[in-house]
Amino acid sequence: MSHVLHPIEKTIIKLLKTVPSLTEQEIAEKSSLSADQTRRGIEWLKLKNLANVVESEELFVSLGKNGVVARQEGLPERKLVNLLVAKPVLLDELRKKLLDETNIAIANAKRNDWITITKSDVGSLVSLKKEPEQTNEERLILQIGEGRLPVEKISDATALESLKKRPDFVIIESVKSKIISLTEGAKSIDTDAADSGAIDVEADVPRIFAARTHPLKDTINEIREIFVSLGFSEIVGSFAQPSFWNFDALFTPQDHPAREMQDTFYIKDKLAEKFATPAQVKRVSDSHKKGWKYQWNIDAAKKMVLRTHTTCVTIRYLAENRPDEARIFSLGRVFRNEKVSYKHLVEFNQVEGIVIGNKVSLRDLMGIQTEFYRKMGLNKIKFWPTFFPYTEPSLQTMVYNDRLDKWVELFGMGIFRPEVTRPFGITKPVLAWGGGIERIAMLKYGLDDVREFYNNNLSWLRSVPKCQ
Repeated sequence: MSHVLHPIEKTIIKLLKTVPSLTEQEIAEKSSLSADQTRRGIEWLKLKNLANVVESEELFVSLGKNGVVARQEGLPERKLVNLLVAKPVLLDELRKKLLDETNIAIANAKRNDWITITKSDVGSLVSLKKEPEQTNEERLILQIGEGRLPVEKISDATALESLKKRPDFVIIESVKSKIISLTEGAKSIDTDAADSGAIDVEADVPRIFAARTHPLKDTINEIREIFVSLGFSEIVGSFAQPSFWNFDALFTPQDHPAREMQDTFYIKDKLAEKFATPAQVKRVSDSHKKGWKYQWNIDAAKKMVLRTHTTCVTIRYLAENRPDEARIFSLGRVFRNEKVSYKHLVEFNQVEGIVIGNKVSLRDLMGIQTEFYRKMGLNKIKFWPTFFPYTEPSLQTMVYNDRLDKWVELFGMGIFRPEVTRPFGITKPVLAWGGGIERIAMLKYGLDDVREFYNNNLSWLRSVPKCQ
């Protein structure tokens, strides 16, 4: 089988014919190739079965910062011995000279049976039994010196293990290398043959995958552009919200199942302070007492949660700005403590918006939704009466999925109940809607499992058309 060889490949083959096996670094050093060219050429030869690549690993030991000090000044126990050569010394005096090394010096010297400690009237007296010879650890420290020593050249493994137990005395480094040699087929290749400029015109063109945004991000950006084109302005808010804005301000009773731990992510030991004005708190409290017939608890409203929808951002905007007319939308991540499945995630993206004005009606809301879906390429829609806690009347948008041959639920919508808007001084009707972005993206990209957006499947990500 003939091979079309790149000049880099030829250089490596010629070199390996003279020296049967070399490392990457040695090939780079012995040839005119750069390190990058060498790596590239080796990979090419390996793919063509012209080179054998064997990976190896070698361990090296060098002195850490405390090992360097011990090499210059001695181990703590050796410093102790040197202080005891002339005569016994009180332990308190030794502490003044050895400082924080005293305890380790005493412990090691006692373990080696170098010293004795006796009680006296003036304190504990430390005496030297005999002046010890150089230890295996001391010899190893000198052997390592200022350089780096292969672990395999250290004959006293016990001394090395002992030094490894001392903090920052030795550093063990792993150095990986590749040994490259030619296959039998490569040895017979004539690198001086006339194919140096040959081009294989039948070879496959390498596929290039340009950088691009994630398909889900494309959908988010598309939704944002559509609402801006319809005259809406975007508002943003924090992921963490007081329960007051996430639940209470939206007339969700404090005993509602959605507020329990199994449905909501609460932030442990974190309570909100000054989350609303006293007047706002009082009016929301009164609304709950009148509408739900129970004693509203401000402590429950202080609990911080990861927002379960973006409507908390909208109602806070309305309360703080009280506009006469407005078209706004909020887009971002929300969190639900649900079991992960093909259609549910514990966190997902949601878009939500409102229109406030003098004579806006449910028909206007249906028109806005119809135009939005049309711009998204979804033309087969219908609206279905339903119930939502903070809108009345309420509708569910249904979109027909041609591939599944059935209607699927998307956005919920309705007009904010007076119990939601009046506590914040808003008397005009407020049209509201919201829904998960992943569900729209699943329709766009023909997916049956929402988890596909987060699996990082490169083959799928690269195959998705940029323009639908």
